[in-house]
Amino acid sequence: MSIRTSATFKVSNSQIFKTQMLNWANRFNICVLLDNHQYSSDYHSVECLLAVHSVKHVSALENTLQEIDAFITKTNDWIFGHVNYDFKNYLGPTHSNHFDGVHFPDLFLFQPETVIELKKDEVIISGLDLLPSTTYHSILEQKVIHNISSSFNIQSRISKQEYINIINQLKQHILRGDCYEINFCQEFFSDKAIINPIQTYHQLVSISPTPFASYYKWNDEYLLCASPERYLKKMGNKIISQPIKGTYKRDVLDSLNDERLKQQLQSSEKEKSENVMIVDLVRNDLSKICKEGTVVAEALFDIQSFPQVHQMVSTISGELKDGINFTDILKATFPMGSMTGAPKKKVIELIEHYEKTKRGIYSGCVGYISPDRDFDFNVVIRSIMYNRYEKYLSYQVGSGITFKSKAENEYEECLLKAEAIKKVLQSNT
Repeated sequence: MSIRTSATFKVSNSQIFKTQMLNWANRFNICVLLDNHQYSSDYHSVECLLAVHSVKHVSALENTLQEIDAFITKTNDWIFGHVNYDFKNYLGPTHSNHFDGVHFPDLFLFQPETVIELKKDEVIISGLDLLPSTTYHSILEQKVIHNISSSFNIQSRISKQEYINIINQLKQHILRGDCYEINFCQEFFSDKAIINPIQTYHQLVSISPTPFASYYKWNDEYLLCASPERYLKKMGNKIISQPIKGTYKRDVLDSLNDERLKQQLQSSEKEKSENVMIVDLVRNDLSKICKEGTVVAEALFDIQSFPQVHQMVSTISGELKDGINFTDILKATFPMGSMTGAPKKKVIELIEHYEKTKRGIYSGCVGYISPDRDFDFNVVIRSIMYNRYEKYLSYQVGSGITFKSKAENEYEECLLKAEAIKKVLQSNT
């Protein structure tokens, strides 16, 4: 069995080194960068983590839920990877038959050969086979990438009028009592796209640096993610969820108006009603795996500001019961409530009926499990998905629909959430 060897090195410029280490990692078939862009919070974990090259892995296609848990238990090491939205089909009697142009596997978790943790002025490199010093010097030799022109033609999977019609039909389901809230998503895509994934990722996070950003390469599939949202974090026997519901545009050119918009979001009854519905759903999910009486809403309706938007975020936590496995947690909480709605079982059925594209890794999660089996996973939103082999580029956006929702406003909210992506893509043409 290989032993992980670690060493710490000084870094003169962390931003340049971050670019160099991602260029180095991109030579491998599989790599994942997790970057919180120096956001601080009560549940801050690590500044920047990079995992490179799969030594061994487990996947939904090849393994059962029991084998996934066994892989995590037996691997006394770092584990990185993702869970697709469509992994829900392994957890209950659901299905997904829509078109998928990107083709990430429904679950893929891997033990990496190399793990790199970047802090302000130092980097910790650990390797199973490669010496940390060899990796460090190889990273320093990397050149900063040059501009590469892109080519694509973005189309919408559904028209604006079709979107409005669907929202009105969903409101009828709410009126009949089928559900209270549903997260409806739409896809924008290009089927003859050529982009440079690293360059595009750097541009995306320079426009929209967020605390749960990720660059994820899985063979010819790429996720370029600028997510502001945490799905789940485990610390010992404590588990934390931080769903986002409620979005207002920022006015970065007018600080007074920006503050006014922030206060409007804070006081919006519509946004608070959406948020509290998801908080209740998350509390119910966590109660299935947590000790009785330990599930609490630590914070309600906090407003967090990001470069493009203000967001309403709540924090729910609980104390896990003894003997709870990773897939037990997924069965209780996945897909996350902020990307489904309430009640979850019914809205998953409605999502499948009304959406036109398989979500895939979008509204799934990417993250890591540490050697002591704590973990932290994001919610994959505000992301570009790209299949280099098939030249297929995709990004999806959605919003929470309640009976008070206005279809035109919801459509505009979708465009707002995709604004950073649109800017990045337009700048490359």
